[in-house]
Amino acid sequence: MSTLQLYGYWRSSASFRVRIALELKALRYEYRPVHLLNDGGGQYAAGYRQLNPEARVPTLVCAEGALTQSMAIMEWLEEQYPTPALLPRAPLARARVRAIAQLLVADIQPLQNVSVTRYLRERLKLDEGAVREWLRSWIGRGLEALEAQLAHATADGAASGDFCVGDTPTLADVCLVAQCYSSRRFGVDTERYARITRIERRCNALAAFVRAAPERQPDANT
Repeated sequence: MSTLQLYGYWRSSASFRVRIALELKALRYEYRPVHLLNDGGGQYAAGYRQLNPEARVPTLVCAEGALTQSMAIMEWLEEQYPTPALLPRAPLARARVRAIAQLLVADIQPLQNVSVTRYLRERLKLDEGAVREWLRSWIGRGLEALEAQLAHATADGAASGDFCVGDTPTLADVCLVAQCYSSRRFGVDTERYARITRIERRCNALAAFVRAAPERQPDANT
């Protein structure tokens, strides 16, 4: 049995990120689905909350215990399994990768969380049209900022290359692909952003990204 267990949901962008990182590093893991919608949400079950008190996915369980928050999990994977590297060696390039990743996971993704959209529907009584407008507006603003960020050259030339930073996938590309998938779900046309589209296509040509895709997971379409 694998020493790593990933608790996630097929359509969760945060879970998607961690799956990509695991696949890029060719790590074996056991996937344990947590349905975010059925029966009030499996993430709120007492057993799961013992693993993750935040009641969110993903959670990665290793021999030493349970890890939460996708960025923290991926940084741990990078430290524990450094090859292939998902962070560049040069400090400026590493900072750029982290900046792009944080733009995606901190500025965009939280505004589309199930907990946020549920609040909009149930507490603020917004109809589906208004919720979709919320999602399109905030995701669109974030992607516009990302497209501009990708256009900026850095002093060491790290912006040039096939991916977000350089010629190999990094944590920035992992986060970009997961967000593009979610953006289309919410009606955002990612094809409007030429650099984002180019990078996503290059990533999705790689076997690791294909294996991690939401539709390839055992709980897909549930």
